[in-house]
Amino acid sequence: MISEHQEQVHFVQWFRRKYGPVKIFAIPNGGFRSKATAAKLKLEGVVRGVPDLYVPEWKLWIEMKKATGGRVSPDQRAMIKYLESIGDNCLIGYGCEDAQAKVDFFVDAVLKPG
Repeated sequence: MISEHQEQVHFVQWFRRKYGPVKIFAIPNGGFRSKATAAKLKLEGVVRGVPDLYVPEWKLWIEMKKATGGRVSPDQRAMIKYLESIGDNCLIGYGCEDAQAKVDFFVDAVLKPG
């Protein structure tokens, strides 16, 4: 079974090949850390629930999950709701292929209308 990390790595590689100059970057909020490191990061501004990836040019946030068994947490749902309320775009990719399809649809339906 492919991990969420592996799904995200494959997705970012695909995105950079396909969309070249459009920047995408990770928001390293997840992972297991010591209590001291977690406290330090919280003071620096880390916020629970922020999606994994951001495409600034498109105001697009991408939350990556495993293809099977991935679940969105209540903090993630709340953050996505907030981001959409301020006019940003959000999608949840359940695995690399699902995220690819959703990004391609977003580009065709939102960025290239009419």
